[in-house]
Amino acid sequence: MRHALAAFLALGLAMPAAAQPARDSLTIGITQYPANFHPNIENMAAKAYILGFALRPVTAYDQDWKLTCLACDTLPSLENGQARLEQTPDGKPGIRITWRLREGETWGDGTPVTAEDMRFAWEAGRAFETGFGPAELYRSAYEFIVEDARSFTVRFDKVTFDFAGLGQFQPLPARIERPIWEADKAGYRTRSAYETATTNPALYNGPYRIAATQPGAGVTLERNEHWSGPVPAFRRINIRAVENTTAMEAQLLAGQVDMIAGELGLPLEQAAALQKRTGDRFQFSYRPGLSYEHIDINLQNPVLADSRVRQALLMAADRGQIVARLYEGRQPVALGNVHPEDRMYDPEVPVWPYDPTRAWALLEEAGWRPGPDGIRRNTAGERLAFDLMTTAGNRAREQVQQILAGMWRAIGAEARIRNEPPRIFFGETVSQRKFTGMAMFAWISSPENVPRTLFHSDEVPTAARNWSGQNYTGFTSPEADRLIEALPVELDPEKRRPLWSELQRLVATELPALPLWHRSDPHIWPRWLEGVRPTGHQNYSSLWVTEWRVKP
Repeated sequence: MRHALAAFLALGLAMPAAAQPARDSLTIGITQYPANFHPNIENMAAKAYILGFALRPVTAYDQDWKLTCLACDTLPSLENGQARLEQTPDGKPGIRITWRLREGETWGDGTPVTAEDMRFAWEAGRAFETGFGPAELYRSAYEFIVEDARSFTVRFDKVTFDFAGLGQFQPLPARIERPIWEADKAGYRTRSAYETATTNPALYNGPYRIAATQPGAGVTLERNEHWSGPVPAFRRINIRAVENTTAMEAQLLAGQVDMIAGELGLPLEQAAALQKRTGDRFQFSYRPGLSYEHIDINLQNPVLADSRVRQALLMAADRGQIVARLYEGRQPVALGNVHPEDRMYDPEVPVWPYDPTRAWALLEEAGWRPGPDGIRRNTAGERLAFDLMTTAGNRAREQVQQILAGMWRAIGAEARIRNEPPRIFFGETVSQRKFTGMAMFAWISSPENVPRTLFHSDEVPTAARNWSGQNYTGFTSPEADRLIEALPVELDPEKRRPLWSELQRLVATELPALPLWHRSDPHIWPRWLEGVRPTGHQNYSSLWVTEWRVKP
């Protein structure tokens, strides 16, 4: 009997994989819940991450920051003839581009994804009362031609250097969405089936479909039975939204979540401390990328309208000390919205180093004098006081708020901290420009991303445009508009470089937003998971979920 037991134990030791539990589900923690689920309305990181599992855009940037086809056969180019230069009907330089959808692309009910689904997305985007973004793409795409069931041609009135990519312009199931849209174009954003019937499988063409939602708490994704690509490893993926990062960490340690998505996960300093405590219990990856932490300023606030005030506030903020104290120096202080690794980055842009003495002098020059309570006042008696908002529950941002408030009080400025849950902060307050002072959050972009939607005067969200556009600061500058319009149409990278430099200098001087740092996002995975490759930009790792595997 003893020999049999020894043989059994030896067998168990020789085959540890046999003792591993079967893993057919994965639970992922993120810190936000989407404000809506429509892929073409409003940009929000939580929605982009979740829809990465369930929707396939035509093109995307991959982990190497290269444009690639996801739902198309081949990227269009002038060389392969799928892109052709031409004149527009009014005689301007234009371009005609043809994309061909990959064979086998279907919606979750088995219906093929067709060129008609792309046509509907174009029609809805062209009707500006619908509120699609980015609006400029739809303005430029003046004609849509269905070539056949899988091929479509778009004619643009501008030739841009990134013409092969479609970005957020992606298919929508026309047979479901068009009748809703035609009945009420302005009300479509809340009446869409993505809002009223979110679990309808016919809305999704990715490897997963949204099977259940728990508003504010989580989303359940099930395999799309009609997906024709590689079969994903997990039958079910549970997305759990935990807005408090301390609670998120506790759930990871308790096994209630298997992994934390770096795109919307723990702050860097919290993840680094967790790694020190837990050793090799989890896998950690710190991917530097195109996430830009900053503070948007409502430029209609008279207290903040003078660029000298904004410059003073930036010089009174010791960003280097904050990065060293909170982030172990792992995140570079930002000079602006362009990442240092982006090929169009200009290191010679104006900088505003920590200099409280100069900040003090600038405020004096701008007419702000210390008041009896230490807070400055101008000649009209207005106090140099403003709201500073961010996402409630994000411990790192809340710490940054407290530090900045202290630094600004030292030069006579009062920052009143007022925070909201992410779904309200992003879904209403920021997107509809309801914040009166400052809003702290992050932008994530793609490589060499022309910031039209952030800084062009046409992109200021208004009720008349159903809040499309992301120029939340209200920044208007004819010179910025000129540069933003000139950049995309210059096909020669070396000729674009001086235009990029001019724009970076302008934004760094005017400071419609206060740059903080470029983020390194910590991804935390279980030891048994492999194949996750963070991208570091706005096309998230979830788009490549079919590469994820359970280690044998």
